[in-house]
Amino acid sequence: MDTSQHSTSSVNAAIVAGCIVAFVGFGFSATFGVFLRPMSQELGWGREIFSLSMAIQALCWGLTQPVAGMVADRYGTARVLAFGAVVSALGFLLRGAVIDPTVFIASGVIVGIGTGACAFPIVIIALGKVVSPAKRSFILGLGTAAASSGMFIAAPVASLLIAWIGWQSSILFIAASFLLILPALVFIARVSHPTASGSSGGDFTYAIKTAFSDRSFVLLFVGFFVCGFHVAFIQTHLPAYIADQGLAPIIGAYSLGIIGLFNIAGSFLSGWTGQRYSKKNGLAIIYLSRAIVITAFILTPLSPTSVYIFSAIMGVLWLSTVPLTTGLVAQTQGIKYLSTLAGLVFFSHQTGSFIGAWLGGRIYDLTQDYTMMWWAAIALGLLATVLHLPIRETPGTLAKAEANG
Repeated sequence: MDTSQHSTSSVNAAIVAGCIVAFVGFGFSATFGVFLRPMSQELGWGREIFSLSMAIQALCWGLTQPVAGMVADRYGTARVLAFGAVVSALGFLLRGAVIDPTVFIASGVIVGIGTGACAFPIVIIALGKVVSPAKRSFILGLGTAAASSGMFIAAPVASLLIAWIGWQSSILFIAASFLLILPALVFIARVSHPTASGSSGGDFTYAIKTAFSDRSFVLLFVGFFVCGFHVAFIQTHLPAYIADQGLAPIIGAYSLGIIGLFNIAGSFLSGWTGQRYSKKNGLAIIYLSRAIVITAFILTPLSPTSVYIFSAIMGVLWLSTVPLTTGLVAQTQGIKYLSTLAGLVFFSHQTGSFIGAWLGGRIYDLTQDYTMMWWAAIALGLLATVLHLPIRETPGTLAKAEANG
């Protein structure tokens, strides 16, 4: 499916609407780590409570992603996004309205299901399906950049809200923000139609089995775990780590904002290079660069300057993996089952996110230190570098079958 099936104005309106959805759906959920320290201190919770809720959120997002993708492939994207927006709002409402550690941990299930259905991967895949293959990498980068813009704005806004109205009212504000997604879905619904509407459950099962028999897909699946580990650990624990070292808490919020700001450029750059150069080599370079940057960060004396430099460079590398990884899934597996298969790859990402978010809190509560986590992130970055090098960038069985009708 491409723009020839829809008017240019309809496609452009859907792209703008999709960017709005990505902006809102990702921003506050990705920067919720700014709440860790104030909530834990005021409520007397260990950091593992907050971290476990965030980890469960990430895992449930991952479990929801392939299901949401399958529904989107078969029935359309707009209704999936609407469901996700409402459920996300309810999950954050629960977090802000009920002060109980068990409820807070359990809220991760609701928020995870909601964000899994309305987060930017669902949006950018829908946008990628309605443009030509030549433009796909760029549009995937554009949608990812919109999500990063949400992160850039949300981190300092959330920090200021906590200072002005307290963490509890700030969470209720976040809950309401998810409802802003609903009006934008009208424009997405006009162009985003099912690509596998006539497929049976057996067809989806065949597509999944075929994809996992392809070594390139398996390597993408495993490699994306590392991205999730990096992202969740840093966005959940970096603000607390910075404050623990004696710097002002607002610096931690700014650090997440800077990551979001520079990832706008990183996402555009990733989408642009993915159209012109090897995607697998681009991914290997990104993971190697992350390992180098993290090593330099933990070996350099901490200061506001070092935090901001780390955040800027890490921001360029942050979600720049997404357009390349999703583009490779489309390139090797085709677009008929793209939402489903990309959703499965995102499940691996979110499994890594679960480990990164939860283990960071667990290790801190045991050792009062994050050093082990930083070195684990470095080792995994090097592993991911090696994993991406053997990936094949030519069409696999599913893509060939699709091309042959």
